Amino acid sequence: MNRLASATSPYLLQHAENPVDWWPWGPEAFEEARRRDVPVLLSVGYAACHWCHVMAHESFEDAELAAYLNEHFLPIKVDREERPDVDAVYMEAVQAATGHGGWPMTVFLTPAGEPFYFGTYFPPAPRQGMPSFQQVLEGVHAAWTDRRDEVGEVSAQIAADLASRGDVYGAAGKQPPTESDLHEAAVALGREYDDKRGGFGGAPKFPPSMALEFLLRHHAATGSASALRMVERTCEAMARGGIYDQLGGGFARYSVDAEWVVPHFEKMLYDNALLLRVYLHLWRATGSDLARRIALETADFLLAELRTPEGGFASALDADSPGPDGHNHEGVFYAWTPAQLADALGPEDGARAAALFTVTPEGTFEQGMSVLQLLDDADQAEDHADGPDWFASVRVRLLAVRSTRPRPARDDKIVAAWNGLAVAALAETGALLERPDYVEAALAAADLLVGVHLTAEGRLLRTSRDGRPGTNAGVLEDYADTAEGFLALYSVTGEEAWLTLAGVLLDAVLDHFADPASGALYDTAADAEKLIRRPQDPTDNAAPSGWTAAAGALLSYAALTGSQRHREAAAGALGIVTALGSRAPRFIGWGLAVAEAYADGPREIAVVGAADDPATAALRRTALLATAPGAVLAFGEPGSTSVPLLADRPLRDGLPTAYVCRHFTCDAPVTDPSALAASLRS
Repeated sequence: MNRLASATSPYLLQHAENPVDWWPWGPEAFEEARRRDVPVLLSVGYAACHWCHVMAHESFEDAELAAYLNEHFLPIKVDREERPDVDAVYMEAVQAATGHGGWPMTVFLTPAGEPFYFGTYFPPAPRQGMPSFQQVLEGVHAAWTDRRDEVGEVSAQIAADLASRGDVYGAAGKQPPTESDLHEAAVALGREYDDKRGGFGGAPKFPPSMALEFLLRHHAATGSASALRMVERTCEAMARGGIYDQLGGGFARYSVDAEWVVPHFEKMLYDNALLLRVYLHLWRATGSDLARRIALETADFLLAELRTPEGGFASALDADSPGPDGHNHEGVFYAWTPAQLADALGPEDGARAAALFTVTPEGTFEQGMSVLQLLDDADQAEDHADGPDWFASVRVRLLAVRSTRPRPARDDKIVAAWNGLAVAALAETGALLERPDYVEAALAAADLLVGVHLTAEGRLLRTSRDGRPGTNAGVLEDYADTAEGFLALYSVTGEEAWLTLAGVLLDAVLDHFADPASGALYDTAADAEKLIRRPQDPTDNAAPSGWTAAAGALLSYAALTGSQRHREAAAGALGIVTALGSRAPRFIGWGLAVAEAYADGPREIAVVGAADDPATAALRRTALLATAPGAVLAFGEPGSTSVPLLADRPLRDGLPTAYVCRHFTCDAPVTDPSALAASLRS
């Protein structure tokens, strides 16, 4: 066992028995590199990364290569999900130097942490123009030994270039987007939209969760039919494709093709939390039965597959699992052949299921296997007498057979940001679809974040595992997404503690992550470990950037409390969206969604009435069903004063009453749910 044996990260633990003498990231490792006068090999990946596993098996488990690596380098292994700051800084260097990035990320550093040679996956033998990893090691060692001055010049120049990129976003735009800016962003998205297959761009195709949320809000604000059509077509294509698990629910990371047929099979918590909310909001906007079904199945997947004994949600399910030959293969847990369907269901039902799920003799995947799709759900229709019952029976039987296969590994560390996204999605879904078990799951995860991740000083820790807190400080997305989850819980439960806790986190954002002069936000706190540059990125990746997530949570908190400080901070953070919205809307989608809320107010809904009065419940449900962008809800007993939005809101004619406000200026109070709905549609 090497130095990773005591790590909490499942990814690091996967490498704890490598012959490579791995060090965890930390000052001790760099001090040792200085003492030995050797370069650092920084290897960054994550537990569900397929090519990380491949390189580990091919190279890091090779005793001869490991001996060479240990002699001439100081090897450091980093889990990018534990240290997104380290990953972001060096990935920026990789992308600048090579024009692309990805994981595993392989970077060679000086003992001062300055990068001088970059790559991602390297094969064990030369292949397709790539050198072998052994050749790379030998070349870097030769350069370090024989051309040290040249290495020093290159590393110093790269470090200076990276450092000079800091603060570039502060002057990118001062005012939040106008309605015209938001219209231009929606038009720009339309130009990138795949009208035939849904989604944006070509292969590989990723679920565009944040862009879809923006388009739903844009439709709600403007009535844009084209915005809604892009959402409906994309959501249906994903739900019917192989990227969605047609048996167990939940979405894979992305599709390797443009048709959503074959996914990269890892399932990430953040993808499923974000998509759960998109499908829920699509159902809210349209009443779509398909959207409702996918929302429920995705929520059930989160509870069944990712929930941990401590009440949180694990980070991911791996793409790989052991096949019949005993070796790990990507997707083998999920794919089927016609013969396997016949064995599981019998010849007649097997043939019918093969036709329904597009399982062909040739296969849509590898080795004659097919990924299940549900392109035509005619067999579920009510006009087929056995349709729904037959389909349900098929799923139950196939799931039973699939459960006997070796399962993909689970990365069971708890990441604060992603659990915050799950809390928000489950709380909302539970309230709207009347599933109290989802709300209870959201509360349990939130309790874990408070009890394990939140320190007495009001600071967040990034990760935990098995109820043990990690040692890495939370980054901006952890504070923002956790606050978002707490605000959703407040709107659903009315428990003021969640609003208070959200305020604690957002105050920390303003105190430790914000540049008060420019409105810019940094990904790490001012007192965090100093890297070669302080990471700062407002653009969305697989999840909302910490910058735009913070803008959204700040705006919602301001709407509930009347805090001008938080509203001004949200407005300042949205300036970058003005600069990027029409130029790169796919990569600032959450910022555009928040900007729609800012342009609409957002609406502030206060409902006062006895908690056990059905009329109060009817007004609350009407408020939750409102599609007004980013609307916030506070509810409580008459005379409530601790939440500013509820202060001075009397009953009308002794009946439970709703107030719809913007900037704490309210329309006439109403007692009828239909009148409330009309007010929120205006």
